[in-house]
Amino acid sequence: MKFSRLQSLVRMMFEPDGAGGIREHYTATDTQQMSPLVLAYVGDAYFHLFVRTRLLSYEQSQVQALHQFSAQIVSAVWQHKAYLGIEPLLTEREKGIYRRGRNAKSHAPRSASVAEYHSSTGFEALLGTLYLCGENARLQELCEASFQIVAQAMMKEINPQD
Repeated sequence: MKFSRLQSLVRMMFEPDGAGGIREHYTATDTQQMSPLVLAYVGDAYFHLFVRTRLLSYEQSQVQALHQFSAQIVSAVWQHKAYLGIEPLLTEREKGIYRRGRNAKSHAPRSASVAEYHSSTGFEALLGTLYLCGENARLQELCEASFQIVAQAMMKEINPQD
């Protein structure tokens, strides 16, 4: 990022409060009013941290392997598969959050189909909403179920006869 762009972002985001601090623009988060892409942004960060932490149960010394493996698990392709696996566990409210995220306008990368990318955005929006609403037990439950679904699907993919 160029320094001029950084300066522009600092001016946009941070505003002096007159007492030596930085004025906050919002005092609360209303997930109903937030862009589904913002919710997905938070959900992506949460899921990535969850996966990285969870992988420490299997490997603790090879950071490059941890990085590559976690990047694979949190990819749009695998998040789409995780969503398909957890869908039966979701409430109607959670399915609605997913649909709102899935239907948000965004551009898919080359590494996934448009459908997989939109599905993963919905999955991330769901996780972001649960995180911001403080529904930590449910968030943990869905992330662990997603992790298990992805792990089992990966094992099946490399060893189809099992």
